[in-house]
Amino acid sequence: MKPLTGKVKVGVLGLGQRGKSQLEMLLGMDDVEVVSLCDRLAFRIDEGNALVKKAYGRMATGYTDYKELISAGGIDAVMIFTSWQTHIRIAAHAMRAGFYAAMEVSGATSLHECWHLVQTYEETGVPCMLLENSCYGGRTLALLRMVKEGLFGELIYASGAYQHDLRDEIGLGREIRHYRFDHFINRNADLYPTHDVGPIAKMMNINRGNRFLSLVSMATKARGLEKYYRESRRAYNSWVVRELEANHKGPWPEEIKDYDMIDRHIACGDVVTTLIKCAGGEVIELVHDCTLPRPRLTHQRIQGTRGIFMDDAKSVYIEGTSPEEDKWEPSDPYVNEKYEHPLWKSASLERDKGGHGGTDFIVMRAFIEAVKNGAEPPIDAYDAAAWMSITSLSEESITLGSHPVAFPDFTNGAWLKRTPAFPGKYALDDVYWEFFK
Repeated sequence: MKPLTGKVKVGVLGLGQRGKSQLEMLLGMDDVEVVSLCDRLAFRIDEGNALVKKAYGRMATGYTDYKELISAGGIDAVMIFTSWQTHIRIAAHAMRAGFYAAMEVSGATSLHECWHLVQTYEETGVPCMLLENSCYGGRTLALLRMVKEGLFGELIYASGAYQHDLRDEIGLGREIRHYRFDHFINRNADLYPTHDVGPIAKMMNINRGNRFLSLVSMATKARGLEKYYRESRRAYNSWVVRELEANHKGPWPEEIKDYDMIDRHIACGDVVTTLIKCAGGEVIELVHDCTLPRPRLTHQRIQGTRGIFMDDAKSVYIEGTSPEEDKWEPSDPYVNEKYEHPLWKSASLERDKGGHGGTDFIVMRAFIEAVKNGAEPPIDAYDAAAWMSITSLSEESITLGSHPVAFPDFTNGAWLKRTPAFPGKYALDDVYWEFFK
């Protein structure tokens, strides 16, 4: 791909809650021009164009069919914020038309679509980036630097978890048109693995000297959403909710008794645990926990031959370095001072332009800079395929009674000798200090 000389012209596909917020962020970037919008719901295009007009004084071209947007051209890249099961399909179509593609995160619906993404990249040479913002948090970037500088010695074990009470979002998914709903109702798997596995994969050099070999997954019974539907007023259609008084007691009104989700079976277990074995001998543990009452918690554990980092406890222990033997010390001085990543520090004035603590802005800039430079993105098609495939493989393992299943090698052996990714400020394979001088 060739470097660009002007603004990056993009088409934004999917204008729901997530897509609309990302559109607003793109409209604030001086080197980006939003040329076209696409959503199957026309009113969302109108809402998106209201933002475009406010920013540019003119409207973007609107489409309800993504193929029409791509065929019309006039763009350098597409940004995909549609439902999970359409991400790779749309990305591959754009790549075959010669346009960079950026996909919002999701799990895969099948191994076939993961192979489709990789094969499309290999046949066209057009890059695709998974917009995994969790790789760009301040603490995560600092931890990446600590790992790359050998603070923990040789890595042995890591764990991550997506632990977030989403019963409202999932439970009302049909009413608010949220794509999670169909997956939780019909699939038993780690449905959202990339937030927790992405940073770990980069620390463990997955696809570049290491790879995922196999996994085994186990799911609990599914009771959280079923209980939610039976007991919570929030779970019923809004016109019924408005009729209920805050202190309602006694039997539910007939409208609620007839609500079709009350006795609906939920496929996805409340807590899904996955163990991944890597070619280098490391083990990764992932936990997916979205349908039980709980406060949100960021969990990340990295353990090696010299020490251990526990993010949820904000603690670290480094043998021979920590002040007291066999005693934890606070991790904040490490992540906020001694090992602060230069990218996080350099973006301090701009992080508030994006959500999720500034990570949305940074991951978007990583993609835009790759397009501008005609370069490979820091999270590429091979990364996307490996990380997203965890959903399909965990589904298979659970279906087989928690039997181990093998990962495909999406690189076809290239991981053995694959060189580091394109160096730059946003690189996740190492810290390239020369870009921060």
